[in-house]
Parts: sequence; structure tokens; C-alpha cells
Amino acid sequence: QVQLEESGGGLVQPGGSLRLSCAASGIIFSLHPVAWYRQGPGKQRELVAHITFIGTPTYADSVKGRFTISSDNAKNTVYLQMNSLKPEDTAVYYCNTLGEYWGKGTLVTVSS
Repeated sequence: QVQLEESGGGLVQPGGSLRLSCAASGIIFSLHPVAWYRQGPGKQRELVAHITFIGTPTYADSVKGRFTISSDNAKNTVYLQMNSLKPEDTAVYYCNTLGEYWGKGTLVTVSS
């Protein structure tokens, strides 16, 4: 039974920071690529960041230099550190692995 659970979302002012977590059960994250997606109000879901099983990260242009994806194998958890947040970062953030397993999402709201 594969389960992913995101946490760490919330309300933050522009320029602030949040760290999202995606904890997995029933699967070993370190053996698979893991991605963060987001879907803003009225928008399509988009890929935000991705990390391979060897730890190589990639980022959407819109978040490069601000977001960092990382993993803690001992905790079977992948993180998304988000700095210098902008209102356009407001979205529900989801983690995904193997292209078929999704968490339920965590809401990030960036607003004054």
C-alpha cells in the first residue's frame, strides 16, 4: 500500500519561506524519482521540481534559485524548501512518484 503525505503548507507573506515535506510509506523513495507539482487557482497542474534516485535535481524556470528539493533517506521523505515566495506561488502542492502515486496536496498561500 503506497501512500504519500504532504505537509508544511500554510499562509506566508511575499518574501517568506516554507518547507514542504512528502513522507512515503509502502515505497522506498531513494529508489525512485520524486517530483513536486503544483496547481494554482484556475490553472493547470505544473511540474515544480524533480529529484532522481541518485539525487540530481531539476527545477521549473519560475522557481530556480528560490526552491530546493532534497531528500532524507532515513526518514523516507522528500522536501521542498521554498524561499522568496511570490503571490504567483500560491497553489496546492503535490508530490508524486512513479507517475501514478500522488499525495492529497498541501496548500500554500502567499499573500499580504
